[in-house]
Amino acid sequence: MVEYRIDRRCGVATYVQIVQQTKQALRLGLLEPGDKLPTAREVVEATAINPNTVLKAYRELEREGLVEARRGLGTFVRRSLGAAPADSPLRADLDAWAVRAREAGLEREDVAALFTSVLDAHFADSKGDA
Repeated sequence: MVEYRIDRRCGVATYVQIVQQTKQALRLGLLEPGDKLPTAREVVEATAINPNTVLKAYRELEREGLVEARRGLGTFVRRSLGAAPADSPLRADLDAWAVRAREAGLEREDVAALFTSVLDAHFADSKGDA
């Protein structure tokens, strides 16, 4: 099951953080079709956010066709995204790179900016895809 982490200082709306983290879990294979998402109550208890925020995020995911709400049962994954499992050999390469970046004195924001610029250069033709 996915565990949401909310960063109130990042400037990204809370419901968007939930949507993004769910999509990341789908891309990494941590969530698969048929898996149940945490209930709104469970997310509220773990993150101290408004239940309507969780429901808004889940409605957005449902609108995108990624999850479906089943009355009285919960919200379930309908389909996955991408093909980058969490145990991919590329993850080990990226992990080693992140260690080197940290040893070089880069802050998280520096690494994110650098990584984003490389992604933008290599995936320019697919910009705007979610």
